[in-house]
Amino acid sequence: MRKLMVASLLAGASVATPAVAQDVGPTFTGPRVEAILGYDHVGAGSDVDNDDGRDDQSIDGLLYGVGVGYDVNVGSAVVGVEGEWTDSTAKSDRYDLTDQFGFGRVSQGRDLYIGARAGILADPATLVYVKGGYTNSKLNVLAGNTNETTDTSFKLDGWRVGAGVERAINSNTFAKLEYRYSNYTDGHIDYMDGDTSSEFDIDTDRHQVVASVGWRF
Repeated sequence: MRKLMVASLLAGASVATPAVAQDVGPTFTGPRVEAILGYDHVGAGSDVDNDDGRDDQSIDGLLYGVGVGYDVNVGSAVVGVEGEWTDSTAKSDRYDLTDQFGFGRVSQGRDLYIGARAGILADPATLVYVKGGYTNSKLNVLAGNTNETTDTSFKLDGWRVGAGVERAINSNTFAKLEYRYSNYTDGHIDYMDGDTSSEFDIDTDRHQVVASVGWRF
């Protein structure tokens, strides 16, 4: 009788275990939201926007923001679309009156990104991916030798590529580590009176290393 009870319990466990694994197993499918935090480096890409020959002009700071996306699991691969809103603490030193990569003294403003990503599953809980898309950034002008910003800003259009690793913590939560490179190729100026300049060529680089924690629905 005891052997029969043990056999029954083992049989029940063998049926229940796959069901539980299926319930909590990562799928990398569906909508997601995430918080973003990381390192931000903005600098002159070439002499297009660096006419005084200082190729090392740059600003650094803390990147923070939020992202959303939607992914589809297609077997051992995952494809999806995503978008981000981020801001940054990167800005010129208040006592540095030198020209900052062709824009004057600046602070990095908000950045908008929309793009796509594709990856492969290294294991059921780990996704390795690449990404790419469109980015629009804002540089605020710092007035005089203070940290005060004005209503005059540079709007920059460009593209972004990157790569990263996403790890499923459980079926709903995940963590990511990602590197991305952005290059801005077109710009225009928004003036305080509401006028906008014509577009001009630029070449501004941006390097970021970010970590994210998110929730998948």
